[in-house]
Amino acid sequence: MKRRQFLRYTGLGVGAGLLAQLPLIGKAIPIETPWYTIDVARKKELADVALNAAKSKGATYTDVRIGRYLNQYVITREDKVENLINTESYGIGIRVIANGSWGFAATDQMDKDSIAKTAELAVIIAKENSRLLTTPVELAPQKGYGEVSWKAPITKNAFEVPVKEKADLLLAVNDAALKGGADYVGSYMFLVNEQKYFASSDGSYIDQDIHRIWPTFNITKIDKATGKFETRNALSAPRGLGYEYLQPRDSDKIKGITTLYRDRYDMIEDARQGASQVAEKMKAKSVEPGKYDLVLDPSHLWLTIHESVGHPTELDRVLGYEANFAGTSFLTLDKWQSKNFKFGSPLVNIVADKTQPGSLGAVGYDDEGVATQRWDLIKDGVLVNYQAIRDQAHIIGLNQSQGCCYSQSWADVQFQRMPNVSLQPGAGTLSPHDLIKNVERGIYIVGDGSFSIDQQRYNFQFGGQLFYEIKNGQITGMLKDVAYQSNTQEFWNSCKAIADKSDYRLGGSFFDGKGQPEQVSAVSHGSATARFNGVNVINTARKI
Repeated sequence: MKRRQFLRYTGLGVGAGLLAQLPLIGKAIPIETPWYTIDVARKKELADVALNAAKSKGATYTDVRIGRYLNQYVITREDKVENLINTESYGIGIRVIANGSWGFAATDQMDKDSIAKTAELAVIIAKENSRLLTTPVELAPQKGYGEVSWKAPITKNAFEVPVKEKADLLLAVNDAALKGGADYVGSYMFLVNEQKYFASSDGSYIDQDIHRIWPTFNITKIDKATGKFETRNALSAPRGLGYEYLQPRDSDKIKGITTLYRDRYDMIEDARQGASQVAEKMKAKSVEPGKYDLVLDPSHLWLTIHESVGHPTELDRVLGYEANFAGTSFLTLDKWQSKNFKFGSPLVNIVADKTQPGSLGAVGYDDEGVATQRWDLIKDGVLVNYQAIRDQAHIIGLNQSQGCCYSQSWADVQFQRMPNVSLQPGAGTLSPHDLIKNVERGIYIVGDGSFSIDQQRYNFQFGGQLFYEIKNGQITGMLKDVAYQSNTQEFWNSCKAIADKSDYRLGGSFFDGKGQPEQVSAVSHGSATARFNGVNVINTARKI
């Protein structure tokens, strides 16, 4: 997954070529295959084979991940279903420490002899790696949990919903957009089920059932006279929910500039609004460059949080161990050690959280068998912590992992991945309308768009989906060709107001790329609408 591909999937301005580029894991299975799980007792039996074999060959630590990963994609365009695909991947990954070094091996041959041989291979690899070792692996202590389980708190399993029902919904979305004046529309539904079993020589046997869903679309309208066009992508957020996410209650249907989404999403209403808004974009005036106060909707702000806060607080980037996918981090250890690095204004409180219900990153235990948790990254504007796993914790003086280790499949080694990283809402009572009414010259931005950020996660530029001009506290009309530029510290220090918790919403990415060999993970970012004063805005249509 290249960094630009992440952007492409964020916007989903793609057609039939989408399938060729999606991270399809595993083999194709019949589309209506009944959903089921593997017997837990059988998984424990196989895990014990791996644990015993690794120990007998000299491993001082072993963890085992048995995974069954299901993916389903429903892809439509206008009045047609373009593709339906189900995939399944099932196998075991075994990670060991021997002679102070890591070793890893994996197999999809799920008989006891193959698993024992794979465990032995992991030990051989660790011992060979130790020849180049300068410092032995130092793991934070972790007490075993025994036999425990965790299940995503869904109320309707999307994999048990008939494919026809999903396709009919997407076709209804397309119909709503076309009736609203769109020339082209494609809608998509992506489903993930991770059935994960973890066992370790620490004494943990953890069974987890994780569900994620992403409904989205892309609308295009063309000016027949000029050939110019405008697009509007869905304002949905991928979520760690079941099919109930797509069954809005009357109380969840909030109409206006944006269809608000919390735990329910009205996809058809969003398409109706999208068709109207893309027509409005055709007539919008081009922005005048300059300094503006920006009022940023959560459907936009999540991506800025992801790029300028989430990635630079990953400890491996800070240490220079990771530089793939846009570099390392400007948040070096000396800034944290100073205890007073002014990352943002005193209003800025940003937390990491792997426990948040309904989020993409929510699990009970990470891929090192550590119970997930919530912790501060930025407190009252000051950098206070990073994201660390078991073999990193000692570097920043922690006596335990923060529980943010993840692998995209049983076949890939687990490593530090971003937890949900979210801006906390304001403490008082403040609505998005209140933020706007105090702006003399500003822009209200809805939805994510193109972006660029440097190799230290410092200087950046962000676009969006919808841009509304604000004059003297009133929205006066739509703008286009808008992007804002800043650096991370300057931007977050310009944060002057954040709406209250009633406006808090999640955005996120299904396909966040990191590592080499590359892996993808799913992560959410929450916020309420926030105002940033005096930010530089450029016109993206004008030549420099």
